[in-house]
Amino acid sequence: MDVFSYLLIPFQQPLLILLTAIGVFAGIYVGAIPGLSATMAVSLLVSFTYGWSTYEALALMLGIFVGTVYGGSRSAILLNIPGAPSAVATSLDGYPLAKKGQAGRAMGIATTQSVIGTILGVIVLAVAAPVVATFAVNFSSVDYLLLAVMGMMMVGSLNCKSIFRGLLSASVGLFFGTIGMDSMTAVRRFTFGVSYLNGGVSFVVAMIGLFGVSEALIQIIDLDVTSVKQKVDKILPSLDTIIKYIPLTLRSSVVGVLVGALPGAGGDIAALLTYDQAKRTVKNPEVPFGEGAIEGIVAPESANNAAIGGAFIPMLTLGIPGDAVTAVLLGALQIHGLQPGPNLMTSTPDLFYLIVSVLLLDSIFLTVFGLTGVKLFAKIVEIPKSILMPLIVILSVVGSFALRKSLFDIFWMLGFGILGYFMKRYEYPVAPCVLGVILCNLLENNYRRGITLEKSIPGLLGSIFSEPMAIILLMVIVIMFGTQTKTYKNWKARRDAKKAAAL
Repeated sequence: MDVFSYLLIPFQQPLLILLTAIGVFAGIYVGAIPGLSATMAVSLLVSFTYGWSTYEALALMLGIFVGTVYGGSRSAILLNIPGAPSAVATSLDGYPLAKKGQAGRAMGIATTQSVIGTILGVIVLAVAAPVVATFAVNFSSVDYLLLAVMGMMMVGSLNCKSIFRGLLSASVGLFFGTIGMDSMTAVRRFTFGVSYLNGGVSFVVAMIGLFGVSEALIQIIDLDVTSVKQKVDKILPSLDTIIKYIPLTLRSSVVGVLVGALPGAGGDIAALLTYDQAKRTVKNPEVPFGEGAIEGIVAPESANNAAIGGAFIPMLTLGIPGDAVTAVLLGALQIHGLQPGPNLMTSTPDLFYLIVSVLLLDSIFLTVFGLTGVKLFAKIVEIPKSILMPLIVILSVVGSFALRKSLFDIFWMLGFGILGYFMKRYEYPVAPCVLGVILCNLLENNYRRGITLEKSIPGLLGSIFSEPMAIILLMVIVIMFGTQTKTYKNWKARRDAKKAAAL
């Protein structure tokens, strides 16, 4: 059989089409519930589909994967509670749009960009898998360390009115990320003898508390405020709108694929990186970022779905999972007697191209299911706050508990909610705090691994200037620092001008 025949396999079997559709549909609604991640859903399906054929099991699991990544944007836009870490950046501009009564428009943009990002990621997977995989596998500890530092440089782009407050918030997140048993030495840190703390703090729990519960606490104070009527008469964005943002979509998708191909990175880091990139490169958005900029939805939603294709590249060509979900899928393939790696495309080419075609089929169903039910979802924002806010808290409790079946996670979530409430009250951004928790392991482990390999801190610093990739990343960090400072100075100048005009 030739490549084209392999690609047509899912389209010729009605059962595979049905399972793919069920997976995408279920994934969208699972992803919209905070705490119910793609990793959890796919993990449950591994045992459920154990006796199925490989094709059928993959069709359902891939559908769940794609649907869940997109589904996180719905609760992020409507409730300011990202359903998944990859939707944190989407909430920064999606929720302000919902507050303006444009939730339908925001979800329409999120859907189309997710579909385009998925397709572009799959194209790269099919065409350039060996090349991108070689590029990704050559990343050293120093490169990952600089990538984490680059991530920390994004604090100024995450709705920060003050770089100092953004850095302070990120530092708090880094501290929480160090709690628990050290992954390299097994030493307990900041556990105070409490065994529940040995497992550390989940960044999903932190995200639910800082975004969801804190928002509920803020809103409870203003229960008498009338809910905003949502405009959902036109959900699908016009062709002109899609074409207008194509350059940003392409840039974000490329970043998403590359970051997705880096083992351990994933769509959450890709979304945050591209949001930061958009904020720096888009000159004249219709409204400022953080206040409902369409670009603030286009970039992260293109990137986090494009990262799906990127995550499959090292898994299928090298046997190295790109993220947590592909790690589970790697185990699922091994259960079915397959071994992803360099020989996969020669020994079982049908499997490789089946994954490519199923992901393309996922994008079709993502368009159908993503654009249906939007009017019903948009009604959530119109529910009276006296009913909606307690529901958000209950949903947050369920999501936190479902993550690890631990009551302790519920206490952490409530604690982060109270922390987020005071941070918002005193205008400290919460997004950098979540960013700090997410990046902590990547930053710390690669810093220590780099010191171990280079024997000393000076040796680690010297290696930064001896490797081409490290030099490129260092230059990017310097540029980011310069633009960060410039952005802050421009914001400060505008603020001073407004004060002067008011006087």
